Amino acid sequence: MRYRQLGNTGLQVSEIGLGGEWLERHNQQEVQQVVARCQELGVNILDCWMSEPNVRSNLGKALRGSREKWVIQGHFGSTWQEGQYVRTRELDKVQAAFQDLLDRLETNYIDLGMIHFVDSEEEFHQVMEGEFLAYVKSQKEQGVIRHIGMSTHNPKVAKLAALSGEVEMLLFSVNPAFDLLPPSEDLNVYFAENYQEGLGGIDPERAELYKLCEQRGVGLTVMKGYAGGRLFSEQGSPFGVALTPVQCIHYALTRPAVASILVGCETPEQVEAAAAYETSTQEQRDYASVLAKAPHHAYSGQCTYCGHCAPCPAEIDIAMVNKLYDLATMQDQVPPTVKAHYQALGTTAAACIACGSCETRCPFGVQVVDRMARAKVLLDS
Repeated sequence: MRYRQLGNTGLQVSEIGLGGEWLERHNQQEVQQVVARCQELGVNILDCWMSEPNVRSNLGKALRGSREKWVIQGHFGSTWQEGQYVRTRELDKVQAAFQDLLDRLETNYIDLGMIHFVDSEEEFHQVMEGEFLAYVKSQKEQGVIRHIGMSTHNPKVAKLAALSGEVEMLLFSVNPAFDLLPPSEDLNVYFAENYQEGLGGIDPERAELYKLCEQRGVGLTVMKGYAGGRLFSEQGSPFGVALTPVQCIHYALTRPAVASILVGCETPEQVEAAAAYETSTQEQRDYASVLAKAPHHAYSGQCTYCGHCAPCPAEIDIAMVNKLYDLATMQDQVPPTVKAHYQALGTTAAACIACGSCETRCPFGVQVVDRMARAKVLLDS
């Protein structure tokens, strides 16, 4: 495993990191197996944005005796309310949830205290100019956190953070589908000319962000490196061609300022597939040749299963319903295992009341209500 310095923090982090979000669907033994395999392969950075109590406790148990070997990203503003994840800026709830994170991870400090999921410029200013940032800074002064970070999907917000002088590193969504945007606002248009030139079509704003972070020593850790797994199949990929985990990892790690890509792993085998990057050949890493032959690009409205649509008043696990729906539609017939997992959710898409509150929180413009209706027809029958 190779290690990189995370901006100006002085922290050395593994190129491959562990994104813990899917671990909340697993028991303590399974979480322990994933964490242990990470340690064996040299992974040393973990992001825990999840507020679900059991996954926090399971991670804490898995980290016993090895806490000092890990760099942990823990989030301010990710809370658990009435059995659901809720992103909030209400300070009393933020404080309680962060203390819960410390308690359940069985630690008295977090390496990277992340201001959780800021995707609008208006909200950025509210967070940075009020009591929220003051609280985060007080935690740094007391040594409860070592560095201040922020998570965002919006390059405009990320640039504001990089220029703020307060935010030392960013958790940002990086993959070819998000970067290689056509110059038009219509994300469904083709841009074959750019493909013929190699990869000349990167969104200028994102390219500027990466350079700015490198210049100012603001490190980047990567989320959504696989675009929710969509990039692994021709049917799911916005390019119409499939990439491998190694190719996606290489794309992210070749962006300026990127120190680590945090891969969502549910099993030791998935950890191994990501860590295989470290011994891969240049030919195996070559994403450019694949994308040069891609027929199209369009990702607008595609779910990446990030979970920020929650909370749902009907208590639907929207991210998982969307994931199972996408898996089902990639096949000629719905696989029985997919349908079984769907039914095991308990609350399915049939419970959707079409309130649309989820759509207002989605960073990617997904038409959630319509997708719930289609999932109901396909999977509830």
